[in-house]
Amino acid sequence: MASKSKKNKEEINELEDLEIAKELEDLENLNLESLEDIELEDLKGVGPATSEKLKNGGFEDLKSIAMTSALEIAEATGLGESTCSKIIDSAKNQIGMELNDFEDIKDIKTDETPSEREKSSNEIMNIDEEVEVIKIEELKGVGPAIASKLEEAGYNSVEAIAVASPMEVSGATGVGETVCSKIIQNARSQLEIGFMTANDLLEDRKKITKFTTGSKSLDEMLGGGVETKSIIEVYGEFRTGKTQIAHQLCVTVQLSLEEGGINGAACYVDTEGTFRPERILQILERYESLDSKQVLDNIVYARAYNSDHQQLVVEKLASLVKEKNIKLVVIDSIISHFRSEYIGRGTLSTRQQKLNKFLHKLLQLAEAHNLTIFLTNQVQSSPGTFFGDPTKPTGGNILAHASTYRVYLRKSKGNKRLARLVDSPCLPESEAVFAITERGIED
Repeated sequence: MASKSKKNKEEINELEDLEIAKELEDLENLNLESLEDIELEDLKGVGPATSEKLKNGGFEDLKSIAMTSALEIAEATGLGESTCSKIIDSAKNQIGMELNDFEDIKDIKTDETPSEREKSSNEIMNIDEEVEVIKIEELKGVGPAIASKLEEAGYNSVEAIAVASPMEVSGATGVGETVCSKIIQNARSQLEIGFMTANDLLEDRKKITKFTTGSKSLDEMLGGGVETKSIIEVYGEFRTGKTQIAHQLCVTVQLSLEEGGINGAACYVDTEGTFRPERILQILERYESLDSKQVLDNIVYARAYNSDHQQLVVEKLASLVKEKNIKLVVIDSIISHFRSEYIGRGTLSTRQQKLNKFLHKLLQLAEAHNLTIFLTNQVQSSPGTFFGDPTKPTGGNILAHASTYRVYLRKSKGNKRLARLVDSPCLPESEAVFAITERGIED
């Protein structure tokens, strides 16, 4: 009885701590001007000596620390990378970055609440059957305090918990790894994750949907359009249409079922600063059924400034997927920060491990929420290739294995582009020709 009483007190204390932390975050209210009074030594883990090293390395304020990777700060200051990572997390907490990485393209308020938006979406899709939704609080071993920690870390559904690893959940929530392991096992048993027959799998795959690219030729090459629960990677030289396709998909995913869409919203994670709302408006001129303000409001945007920030953005995305009904996540580009931060063969292993972890997080997101991950990738030349095309995608085998569909883009005459499907689990290699116009991607 004593141990049970002690456990209840611990849960109450944890819940109180969470409420206090939330109040502090609300008080900050993203007022960056108030951060001028915060000294580096006010950050957790930063003493006078560490503060001096940070300033000597050029990191004199919270924003400069929060926007930099742990590896860069470690190299500039001589501090350990693990220490730098904790300092960065503390800086991000101070400026509210963890809760405010995403922003709508236009600050437009809608009359619909998230629940009403989901209800109307279901009515459009003619979903008549009632689906029993299991709340995370119903899982064995999950009390109010642990449920709050899981939801704050982005694990707001049983599906998201079931596909995660104990180490991953423990690191994100602060809950013990053994406890997380039991919670994950319970989640998997609730969803009956295990063996199934091929017939059962066939029925399950009927839940997967596809939406148009805006080009019939590209749709045919992809077997009917862009597939959910998959990672689609496009790679090619500059000006081959990678970013243009990404912009177009942010529009076509919002089309009705009759027009080839799936009534979903989009998230655009921009690592190179290439997203343009103006381009979305140009593409919209061809789709009269869509309202420009609503379309822009349904595109959630995040600018990632380094590989650590890129990873953080995706981790926080999980909590927005259901609220915004996100069915497309664009990462443009996947490799840019990894490539610039990890230079030389000496850092290749570290880079690939970090990239692998990031890709697995994306795959879990796609599987758990039935959405599409669209990646743009850069290329490199292979000087040792004497015959054939020397152009190869970056990211190595790690990225190649993670992608469900892999498309190689090349330039052709004028505004024409060639797309070649080089890898797919069920489709043969094939090519498509499309054009880039003011109206977007067309045949």
